[in-house]
Amino acid sequence: MIRFLRPLPDLEFQGEFIFPSPEKATREGIVCAGGNLSRGMVLSAYRQGIFPWYDDLFPSAFHVPKSARKLAKREGWTFSLDRAFPQVIVGCASVERPRQDGTWIVPEMIEAYMALHEDGYAHSLEVWENGNLIGGLYGLSLGAIFFGESMFSLKSGASRAGFLRLGSFLFGNGFLCIDSQVRTDDIAGMGGREIPRTQYLGILKSALAYPDRIGDWGSLFPTFDASGSVLGVENFHDMA
Repeated sequence: MIRFLRPLPDLEFQGEFIFPSPEKATREGIVCAGGNLSRGMVLSAYRQGIFPWYDDLFPSAFHVPKSARKLAKREGWTFSLDRAFPQVIVGCASVERPRQDGTWIVPEMIEAYMALHEDGYAHSLEVWENGNLIGGLYGLSLGAIFFGESMFSLKSGASRAGFLRLGSFLFGNGFLCIDSQVRTDDIAGMGGREIPRTQYLGILKSALAYPDRIGDWGSLFPTFDASGSVLGVENFHDMA
């Protein structure tokens, strides 16, 4: 049975709402319906594992195919963190994708994640060519887990290269998991795998015990290599 939430007040990011347990989700993975997209409500949902899909990437499984490694080192492409969040989320909402009718990134979602970005919880990675934005991705970070929301490309392979940059950097800086939420061939090809909900909730609990990386990631991570090779990929298979 799906629980429908009553009309709820907007919550600031310090606020907390207790959702129905994900353990009681329907067969389709639905926990509840309703609510709102205020900052505290969205963060509460993430912290409690309220997601429609579970498709996750771990340091021990992360690997970079040779073809993808070439993309990440493509001449003329550079990468940045939190430099153009509004453009990235709009790009994710507007770029058409095969076999996809419309977008779930509606104006209300854009507004909600823009507020979370201003609070230092939502982040973007940008891919540039000659000063032009050609791809990127955005998501939300809590503790030692990054929840990837969406990505886009204006040139073939740009978003994949960006994901490799971000994944290698985050795992090299102590992150335990990247939750991609939706299974894709690209994510699976880099080691992503589906896991049971119970296992996911245990990993989430462990990741949330770490401090949040709140703020402008371009400033918080000054060692992010915007033009060099993918960092430390060879060591990920040995990480616990």
